[in-house]
Amino acid sequence: MPSADAPSPTLPNPTGAGLSDRRKYLIFGIMAFGQFMALLDIQIVAASLNSIQAGLSAGPDEIAWVQTAYLMAEIVMIPLAAFLSQAFSTRWLFTGSAVLFTLASLLCGFAWNIQSMTVFRAVQGFVGGAMVPTVFATGFAIFTGKQRAMIPAILGVVSTLAPTLGPTVGGWITEQTSWRWLFFINIIPGAAIAILLPILGRVDEADLAKLKRIDWLHVASLAVFLGALQYVLEEGPRYQWFEDHTIAMAAWVSFVAAVVFFERSFFAEHPVVRLTPFKRPSFALACTLNVVIGFGLYSATYLTPIFLGRVRDYSSMDIGTTVFIAGIFMTFSAPLAARLTTLVDQRIVVACGFCLFALSSWMMAGVTAEWGFWELFPAQAIRGFSVLLCIVPSVGMALNGVPPEELRFASGLFNLMRNLGGAVGIATVTTWLQDYGRVHAQQLGEAVHSTRELGRMAARIAAQVADPVLAHKMVQGEFARAIGQEALTLAFRDVFFLMALVMLSVLVIVPFCKGAMLDDAPSAGH
Repeated sequence: MPSADAPSPTLPNPTGAGLSDRRKYLIFGIMAFGQFMALLDIQIVAASLNSIQAGLSAGPDEIAWVQTAYLMAEIVMIPLAAFLSQAFSTRWLFTGSAVLFTLASLLCGFAWNIQSMTVFRAVQGFVGGAMVPTVFATGFAIFTGKQRAMIPAILGVVSTLAPTLGPTVGGWITEQTSWRWLFFINIIPGAAIAILLPILGRVDEADLAKLKRIDWLHVASLAVFLGALQYVLEEGPRYQWFEDHTIAMAAWVSFVAAVVFFERSFFAEHPVVRLTPFKRPSFALACTLNVVIGFGLYSATYLTPIFLGRVRDYSSMDIGTTVFIAGIFMTFSAPLAARLTTLVDQRIVVACGFCLFALSSWMMAGVTAEWGFWELFPAQAIRGFSVLLCIVPSVGMALNGVPPEELRFASGLFNLMRNLGGAVGIATVTTWLQDYGRVHAQQLGEAVHSTRELGRMAARIAAQVADPVLAHKMVQGEFARAIGQEALTLAFRDVFFLMALVMLSVLVIVPFCKGAMLDDAPSAGH
């Protein structure tokens, strides 16, 4: 039996005892950088998929798996990271993840076909997923008071800036060198993390005995449940949802696995994922906020490049330069968000954040086909500034005051909620965009054909082209392009307006959240 003064082998070191402040900051900084690297790699391939497709001789449907495989594997690992960090310790789980992530990146760079790339990306996403929630739990375990108030702000910047920077960095690397260097750039920083973190000292102790009691059915059901769900959300909009047999089958498999997963979570003697944090109303409500944050953040980050590429025909570099504005204003709001959570009721901060996010979406609902950098600037600046006003207090509501034995699980579940919200958000706005685009295209087509404009254009082109058949095809093509562009722009307006309503709707639950200032709350380690 351990002595009363000895730290529990299964819990985080409550206050980072034995570690100087300098060493705590170094440990946290290295882990935050590892998280940034893992999150950056989600979107770093987004602007370079055409180059990767050509390099691997992949088909249009196959290339999507470069991102889908990563996301499916990552979302499975996030809730598992709590159990694994207890078994192996935070230091060695994170170090092992960094080593495997670096090796997987190397293999991705050397991939010889789309099948090998898909496998290596899945491995990369799975091991990278362990870094995301582990940093949150570690920060809340080793810091207290005003130091702790900066944790959600720093990690909020990391978790929002990395996906925003991804397409810009990826496009620049591909233009300057080769798409293979999208993965090779991880080797040096990954190796540095794997070397430095073990040297800096331990945050907690390992408990390898947990591995002997692992519930493999629980693990398998979790993997199938979340993996199949992510597949449905990723591929559903592309194949008209349940009209496709594969999508429908994946949805049923996910549902059955979910039933098994929840049964094991509630009734297994040693569950791999503990859902007990949801017994705390403040945690459950904060997770609801986080789902909506993920919905808005990932949807807006996804929609803006799509608009610039398909409507304005921007290059990858131009898109990256334009959307980067949101990332700049995220960094501006970080210290303010952290400070406000120590001064005022967190519910006021989060309400202001959601209102500003809704305002930015409402401004985007006025978009036209002529909008470019400066027209998008105000809405993007407001959205970037608002994101951390949403994230920082919601992290504090979720994790502050959580008992130390549940902190890892709470962190994993909380991060999972934002990822699921993002997956649902992208699937939803993609479906809205397609549906509204078809409706507007039909309405515009009927309106145009009922006017004399088509005849005037036909006469003008016929005067320049001798072949009447060719002139007719040119007229049809020109009108189809104009109608398609305008219909898509109108669809973007509808989608952004609905997003504004979604962001406002969450204000209904804000008054019921726990609003204590972060600095006043007791340490999670006490």
